[in-house]
Amino acid sequence: MEHLSPYAIPFDVPELPFEEAVALAADTGVISGDAGPLLETVVDMLDVLERPDAYYDVIQVAGTNGKSSTVRFTAAALAGEGLRTALYTSPHLVRYPERMEIDGAVVSDAAFVHGVSVAVEAGRRVNEARCGRGEAAYTITPFDLLTVAALVVFAEARVDVAVLEVGLGGRWDATSATNPVAVAVTGIGLDHTRILGDTLAQIAAEKAAIIKPGRAVVLGEGTHEPSVQRVMDERCAWAGVEPVVSRHQIERLPQRLGDDLVFSCVTPRTSYRIALPKPAYQAQNAACAINLVEAYLGRPLDAETLGRSLRGCPTPGRFDVRRERPLVLIDACHNPQSCASFVGSLDEIDPCVGRRPTLLIATLSDKDARGIVRALVPAFPRVRVTQTASERALPATELAALVAEELECEGRAASDLVAVHESVADALKAVTAAGEDIVAAGTITLAGEVAAEVGR
Repeated sequence: MEHLSPYAIPFDVPELPFEEAVALAADTGVISGDAGPLLETVVDMLDVLERPDAYYDVIQVAGTNGKSSTVRFTAAALAGEGLRTALYTSPHLVRYPERMEIDGAVVSDAAFVHGVSVAVEAGRRVNEARCGRGEAAYTITPFDLLTVAALVVFAEARVDVAVLEVGLGGRWDATSATNPVAVAVTGIGLDHTRILGDTLAQIAAEKAAIIKPGRAVVLGEGTHEPSVQRVMDERCAWAGVEPVVSRHQIERLPQRLGDDLVFSCVTPRTSYRIALPKPAYQAQNAACAINLVEAYLGRPLDAETLGRSLRGCPTPGRFDVRRERPLVLIDACHNPQSCASFVGSLDEIDPCVGRRPTLLIATLSDKDARGIVRALVPAFPRVRVTQTASERALPATELAALVAEELECEGRAASDLVAVHESVADALKAVTAAGEDIVAAGTITLAGEVAAEVGR
C-alpha cells in the first residue's frame, strides 16, 4: 500500500514521561468512564487520529493456541520478502515496549512513549466530545490504549504491513477496529471462559468473527475439531470466502534441545520443506504463517529466503532457555492444549520423566487450572508451586491443593510437591540456592516474571 504523503498526527500531543506512559498502559483509569469496554472506543480514537491504520496493510491473527508464534513467523516471512513489517503482540514478557516491533526489533522507549501519549490524547478528545453531547465517557482499557499507540507508531514508521495478534476473542478485540486484508485463526481451545463462553463452539464463534467479506482467510490445524470446524465453515460461507486450510507433515523430529525440526507444507500454490531449531508443535504455527503470507501476497514465496526467515525467527517464551546452569527453561503454555503440546515436545526429546528438571508451575484464576495441572504435573518428577503478581493469579495454596490431588491420583509421594512459594522471586531464589534445574510453565505471566528475574 502506497501513500503520497506520510501519516501526520492531526493535533498537538503533550509527551508523557516513560514511567507515566507505562502506568497508563497498565491502568487507564485516569481517562476511563461509564460506557464500558466497547469496540467503538478504538474506532472513534482511530477516527479522531484520521485512521493511521489506513496507511499500511493489516494482517490479523486470532486463536487460543499458537497465535503468538504464528504472528512472529508471519512477520519474519514478510520481512524476508522485502516488506517493512510491523508486529503487535501480547502480552510482553518483561517490558511493555516488547509488544511493538518494526523489522524484527522492539520499538524504542521514545517511540513507545510517543504512541501512548498520542493514544491518551486521542482518548481524551473522544471522551470530551462525548461528554459535550451528553453521552457517557468511554472506558478506555489498557489494550485499547496500547493498540492505538502501536497503530500510530507503525504509521509514523511508514511500514508496509502490520501483523496484529488478537488479544482476546476476536469479535470485540481492539485489533478488530482495523480493516485487515488477511486473517488467520490458528486453533480453538477453552480459554477466557468467563468472557468468551464455556464450549469450543462458543469460543470459536467469537474468534471466527474476524472472518469478513473480502478478506483472505487461513484456518490453522487447531480448527479441525468438528464443532469448531462447523462454526468456521458457517462463518466463511456467510462471508463468501474460501478459506485456505493449513496442513503440514513432520519429516524429522528434533533429537535434542536445539536440534532441527524438519517438516513439509503444501499450500494452494506450491510446497515447501522447512528445517528450523524448534519443537515439533511449532510446525503447525509456521505452516499457518506460510499460508497466511502466501494468501496476502497472492503468490508463492522464495523457498530459500523463507527458510532463513523462519529459522532466524525468535519465539520468546516458547521452549525458551533463559539460563543454562542451573537450567531455567520457560514456556508460556497457559491452557491444557498448549501444555499438552509442550509436554509432547519434551517427550520427543527425552521420554524419561525421571531425568527432567523440576516443574515450577503457576496459573491464572480464569484458566482451566485443573486441566493445566493434569497436563503438566505427570510430566515432571518434582513440582514447585508459586503465584505471579497478576491480579488474576490463582493463589499458590489453591494451586498446590490441585497439584497434591493430582499426585495422589497418580499414586505418587506427597513429597514430589517440593515447596509452595509466595512469589516467583522467592521460588527462583530457592532453586538457585539449591542449584536446581527448573522448567517454568502454566501461564504467560509466569514466563514473563521468570524471564525478568533471571535477566537481572
